[in-house]
Amino acid sequence: MKEVSIWTDGACKGNPGLGGWGAMLIYGEHTKEIYGGEPNTTNNRMEIMAVIQALTLLKERCLVHLYTDSQYVQKGMTEWISGWKQRGWRTAAKKPVKNADLWQQLDELCQQHQLQWHWVKGHAGDAGNERADELANLGVEQLQA
Repeated sequence: MKEVSIWTDGACKGNPGLGGWGAMLIYGEHTKEIYGGEPNTTNNRMEIMAVIQALTLLKERCLVHLYTDSQYVQKGMTEWISGWKQRGWRTAAKKPVKNADLWQQLDELCQQHQLQWHWVKGHAGDAGNERADELANLGVEQLQA
């Protein structure tokens, strides 16, 4: 099975506001960088979107080391999602899960791969995280052009 490392990040100018997502994928000696943005969104949506966009690029089942500085994304996928699904996409407080559309998309993509989630502290010198942050900001900047 191919082993891929992915760093993702989201950015938002205003929350909600102009948002961007970015991801860097590394497989062997190959590196691919992607980014994009949305005009009226939230930081959390962009964090999830970065992971969705990165996983969408994978053409076959992979072992994925996914690095994110978003505890929302990491805990959402490793701790909270099973309960949300059992409750019909409701929180423990019986409220609709925010961003359920993206969580469902991400859940489907994750089923196609073997994922290992890694939380990294943002803006703390992790080169992959710093680059993903730069890419997410490029996603915002393209909307401002």
